Amino acid sequence: MKNIITLLIIFVSTFNVSAQSDPMFTHYAFNTMAVNPAYAGNRGMFSATLLHRSQWIGVEGAPTTQTLTINSPIYKNTLAMGLSVMNDRIGPVNTFSANVDIAYMLKLNSKNRLAFGIKGGITQFDRNLSSLTSTSTGDIAIANSSRNDLTYDFGFGLLYTNEHFYIGLSTPKILLSNYRNSINNVDPLGAKEVQNFYFTAGGIFNLSKKIEWKPATFVRATYGAPITADLTNMLIFNKKFEIGAMWRWNDAVGILIGYTFKESLRIGYSYDFSYNFRTITYNQGSHEVMLRYDLFYRGSKSKITSPRYF
Repeated sequence: MKNIITLLIIFVSTFNVSAQSDPMFTHYAFNTMAVNPAYAGNRGMFSATLLHRSQWIGVEGAPTTQTLTINSPIYKNTLAMGLSVMNDRIGPVNTFSANVDIAYMLKLNSKNRLAFGIKGGITQFDRNLSSLTSTSTGDIAIANSSRNDLTYDFGFGLLYTNEHFYIGLSTPKILLSNYRNSINNVDPLGAKEVQNFYFTAGGIFNLSKKIEWKPATFVRATYGAPITADLTNMLIFNKKFEIGAMWRWNDAVGILIGYTFKESLRIGYSYDFSYNFRTITYNQGSHEVMLRYDLFYRGSKSKITSPRYF
């Protein structure tokens, strides 16, 4: 039964209609650069974010994802660079990518900016079906299906920000690859990358002197798969403690909490439950842990206001 569940996860979640889709996050509002290179330098300081997600706890072979993003302005708050690294494992399939992000920020006026970003790097796609136990004796396709592919990535994004809200559009991968096994050019987990388009938006609004409201949304459109949309509402107390709720269209609900230490270190946790997951009997929900560190440059701290929330 465990191996059947593993294969179900692989085929339904990762290779929907033979198309490889990117991982999802509950902390998308804090991990924007993972999908949009235009976010590099947006916080006006050196910023590093580390995230780990364990999905569908209790299911063998369920997805686990780690991301690391590092970015900083490098020239007069108009040019920024960053590094985004992602590792995603589902059963015997592991995908690792590393990209360099470059963003140019155009100042429209004293409160509005438009950033253009590009990203380029590599993806390593590794699958090892020989680690699975087949229900059919002597299954040659499973026993010999192991392969490692290295491909190149290129993507771009746009990000508009002002004092109270932001809007972003991006597609992290323009160069699409086919993954096939060398054995008769047939791969039980053969996958074809497809275009993913992301729309992000959010804001920050004062409810009182000590309470702020931070709504956000994340929409992903993938060829051959249904559009997914997340809505998150968070409340910030005394600019330190955050708590909120998340809803993913026809999929999951969750909660998020976070705390900021001395305006430079933030730790966050989220739990979401996939109520529409078919193997719901084995599903104990998904957990995310996030850590972000900001390094203020000399003389910059006094100039940073609401954009640090984004």
